[in-house]
Amino acid sequence: MTTKYQIGVVSTFLWIGFVCAISFMEAWIKFRAPGVTLPIGLGIGRLVFATLNKVEWLFAIVIIANLFFSKTSFLKAENKFFFIPLLLLLIETAWTLPALDARAELYIQGLPVPTSYLHFYFVGMEIIKVTCLALFGFKLFSKL
Repeated sequence: MTTKYQIGVVSTFLWIGFVCAISFMEAWIKFRAPGVTLPIGLGIGRLVFATLNKVEWLFAIVIIANLFFSKTSFLKAENKFFFIPLLLLLIETAWTLPALDARAELYIQGLPVPTSYLHFYFVGMEIIKVTCLALFGFKLFSKL
């Protein structure tokens, strides 16, 4: 029994838990709390998702380090289910989250917000990310 992927397995499943808890639960539940208006909820959401993004990068770096120090070829085809979430995280960091932040800021300031499918893109990316991370995590777990 090998132990070289334990940190990667734990980090992968923690990453999944964070994304599921925030993206699929907190994001819409906060608006049901008494006294939480849409502008307040959007402000909270911006803060929470910015923090989640940083935590996701931490998990990604830990997994990369675990693969590196396990002397595993990072570029193996079997790691494709890690590359996809990594690419999606990059897209979210560079484009989706800043664009959603800008839209939220417009709404908070009471300005008109044009129609957009950004939320649907973001949710789709989160579903793909969680699915790929689960496949990657199970693959690593099977190597333990």
